[in-house]
Amino acid sequence: MPARQPHGSRVIGGYRPHVRFRDYSDGEIKTYLRAETPYDCAGSAKAEGLGIALLEAIESDDPTALIGLPLIALSRMLRAAGFLILGAA
Repeated sequence: MPARQPHGSRVIGGYRPHVRFRDYSDGEIKTYLRAETPYDCAGSAKAEGLGIALLEAIESDDPTALIGLPLIALSRMLRAAGFLILGAA
C-alpha cells in the first residue's frame, strides 16, 4: 500500500453538473410536486426519483455530484491519498 498523506492534509475538487429541464405542463409540475415534495434539493428536481422525468439532459464527469457527494471524484482522491478502496493494487 502506498504511503498515505500526513494527517491534516486537504484535497479540494469542484464538480458542476449541467442540467437541462424539458418543457413540461403546469399539470405535470403540480403532480410532481405533490408526489415528491422536493423542496429540500437544488432546483427541486430529484434526479434519483420522479424528477428525472422533468429533465432533458444531465452533463457531468461525475453524475453522482448532482445528487450529493461526487463519488467518482471522492474515489479518485482516496486512491491518490493511498487508500485502496477495492483492496491491493
